[in-house]
Amino acid sequence: MHRFQEGLMRRFPALPALALLLVFVFACAKVPLTGRSQLNLVSSSEMLSMSEQQYHEFLQEHPPSKDAAGTTQVRRVGGRIQKAVERYMNDNGYGNRMQGYQWQFNLVDDQQVNAWCMPGGRVVVYSGLLPVARDDAGLAVVMGHEIAHAVAEHGAERMSQGMMAQLGGIALSEALKTHPAETQNLWLQAYAVGAQYGAMLPFSRVQESEADHLGIIFMAMAGYDPKTAAEFWKRMAAAKQGSGAPPEWLSTHPADETRIKNLEALIPEAMKYYTPSTSAAD
Repeated sequence: MHRFQEGLMRRFPALPALALLLVFVFACAKVPLTGRSQLNLVSSSEMLSMSEQQYHEFLQEHPPSKDAAGTTQVRRVGGRIQKAVERYMNDNGYGNRMQGYQWQFNLVDDQQVNAWCMPGGRVVVYSGLLPVARDDAGLAVVMGHEIAHAVAEHGAERMSQGMMAQLGGIALSEALKTHPAETQNLWLQAYAVGAQYGAMLPFSRVQESEADHLGIIFMAMAGYDPKTAAEFWKRMAAAKQGSGAPPEWLSTHPADETRIKNLEALIPEAMKYYTPSTSAAD
């Protein structure tokens, strides 16, 4: 906790010490699995409400795909990961984070190699991802990763950091009343629908690594071989060749080589959760 408080002071040096102390006491949460302390000034109910609205608006502008086979695949894989996530969270004392989740899995026709998950389990997969995923296991790598961002509340953490920096740490309900445009922009920055580089949303490297860690556990619990995670990212790296992706030190994302190495190191842990499913379609 002490390191978390020091991090707040470095990030927000202009805030009074008392304000920082209050943030430290009342807005400290922990990330499942890693136990990292995180800032969270946003209530779950408020995030779920905003998520529902934004997801509905997105699907109005980008109607779900009529590709029956692709949609069935997305919902099959998503459903299995949903069950794994709920089991993991309940077994490890984080079941309260799943309250209010209304899972939705939709495929959208778009050549972006991308997917994302909003708070509340609202998932979109772009059709351009399916050829790179190749099969259910490859798709599970991405969906597990994106769902991990949501259940770890990375978006709420990013939004909270923005509220501290731009709005002085006021409550979200008050920010929506007094700074609606700024609050909307913070939401879009936190969830960045339409990010360019594959399945990676623009979270910090720490958050990306946490999502990889949680995601490989979730896919293993869902019955997908965790060894396929590194293989997927090798295919992703090949698909990105020539895309102009920035070097690691300029990016918030791990370089492909780093991500693959880290995932390979996580395989022994993930295999402890892995039981092959006889119903897998991969």
